[in-house]
Amino acid sequence: MPRSSRSPLLLAGLLATAGAAHFAAPRQFDAIIPKALPGKPRTWTYASGAVELALAAGLAVPKTRQTAALAATAFFVGVFPANVQMAVDWRHRRVPQKAAALGRLPLQVPLVLWARGIAKNGGRA
Repeated sequence: MPRSSRSPLLLAGLLATAGAAHFAAPRQFDAIIPKALPGKPRTWTYASGAVELALAAGLAVPKTRQTAALAATAFFVGVFPANVQMAVDWRHRRVPQKAAALGRLPLQVPLVLWARGIAKNGGRA
């Protein structure tokens, strides 16, 4: 986890990139929306992309950084079940796809800790 003064901006950049990808290539995100969620997958894809863009904006502004970091922590925890569902749904796919689905699971931990660390430091690095 980065501990520099750029840490919040790096996380903001990561979230902005992910959020923009939800709009630029929504089909790949539609495929991982848990089937148990009501409504259309595309709606969830766009909604989660919008949340990521909002979190990125909040992290980029010092005045809103701590609140956005707390929200990002909750977001990363909240999307974990979708990553679990993806791993379950993709368990019979080809090895590269299965590996990508399984690889997402442990990656949530450093993201949660990164956002939480920014929040705990009052929005500073």
